[in-house]
Amino acid sequence: MSALPLAGRRVLVTRAAHQAGKLSDALRALGAEPVEVPVLEIRPPESYQALDLALRSLNTYDWIIFTSGNTIAAVHVRMTDLGISLSGLRPRFAAVGEATAQAVEKTLHVEAALTPREYVAESLVAELAPQIAGKRVLLARAAIARDVIPDALRAAGAHVDVVDAYRNVLPEKAPQKLRAAVKLGLDATTFTSSSSVTHLAEAAKLAAVPFPLTGVPAISIGPITSKTLREAGWQPAAEANPHDLVGLVEAVVTALIGKG
Repeated sequence: MSALPLAGRRVLVTRAAHQAGKLSDALRALGAEPVEVPVLEIRPPESYQALDLALRSLNTYDWIIFTSGNTIAAVHVRMTDLGISLSGLRPRFAAVGEATAQAVEKTLHVEAALTPREYVAESLVAELAPQIAGKRVLLARAAIARDVIPDALRAAGAHVDVVDAYRNVLPEKAPQKLRAAVKLGLDATTFTSSSSVTHLAEAAKLAAVPFPLTGVPAISIGPITSKTLREAGWQPAAEANPHDLVGLVEAVVTALIGKG
């Protein structure tokens, strides 16, 4: 018998193709067979007008908030296209999560002044709120993202500009890949964002596959993703703690070993 806890288990990885590797490698190291069915594809926003205006006015902001590495990458590409540098600018930077903070430093070459203790939007808001009244805040994010951060910061007295940096769309081949994955059998499905839930539901519908996936436990990266799963009728079998990829892999082990 293998000493690896996930030996022989097939685990669905729903992350975008360019991001799936780290999670898949971590699962594989524990004996699992990661099954990659990307349900997210990053594309430019419908228009760059709002983003460009904000980027050309960066020095008018007190805080710039990043909620994902995808946003950082999209903003960096656009800044490069426009010939804009962050050197010497006044804003401070906040990041939801350690991985996002590292991406701020690695990609934008600036330090994140605030990273919340809990890697969720609500924790960032709680830590920013006491110092945000009267301040100007820029939040660049995915189109059609939820409004927890801007709504809460405005309630705390901040002036918040929200701009779309990119769009998450369903890859064309996702339904076909999902149908094949389900046919072969899955032992668990991992979700790293609310978008991964809604997009997998869309792929399942197009593939004529039941959603939730019949008999397959859902493993969530955090409370917001878990909430979206419940709203979709899929009770999470486990939730990552901490709310990052390491915690997610540990949650997969907990769910499947507990399942027997």
